[in-house]
Amino acid sequence: MIQRADARQVSFSKRRSGLFKKASELCTLCGAETALIIFSPRGKAFSFGHPSVAAVIDRVGRPGRLDADTIREAEAHQESVLRNLNKQYSDLLNQLEAEKKRGEELKQLRKEYCQGQGRCLFDVPINELSFEELLTQKAAMEELMGKLVNHREQHLLARDSALTQPGGSSSVVGH
Repeated sequence: MIQRADARQVSFSKRRSGLFKKASELCTLCGAETALIIFSPRGKAFSFGHPSVAAVIDRVGRPGRLDADTIREAEAHQESVLRNLNKQYSDLLNQLEAEKKRGEELKQLRKEYCQGQGRCLFDVPINELSFEELLTQKAAMEELMGKLVNHREQHLLARDSALTQPGGSSSVVGH
């Protein structure tokens, strides 16, 4: 310990500001919640807290000991959030797989349409098509529209029957 009181006070002031600066950097860089309370040699209290000293102390409960109920509540909340995120992830994976399947079906329909022709009319700008090609494309689009409407109706019927059956899942997404 520094023997002279005035030297001790000067050292305390300099080191206190250094500690507060380090605590502030820890909060800024790491997102830590921090409370720092320092008593001077003369008994005066100095404090730093992020978000505030009171908030950190309230979170801890009694100094030196975490409240068991607070810990259990935080763990339960964390598990609930994790379960919800896992469910959302699973649902999104299922939707992604369904969209990939739909994409493959559309590619197959397009391939079937374009197979019997010299060039695929869907790839050619409309202003470059002849009148006969425009009529062919119109007929193909009408046929494709009929197939899509039929496919959608079948999909909706399958979804509705899955939902009305016992144990049916309500997470099926209709398109």
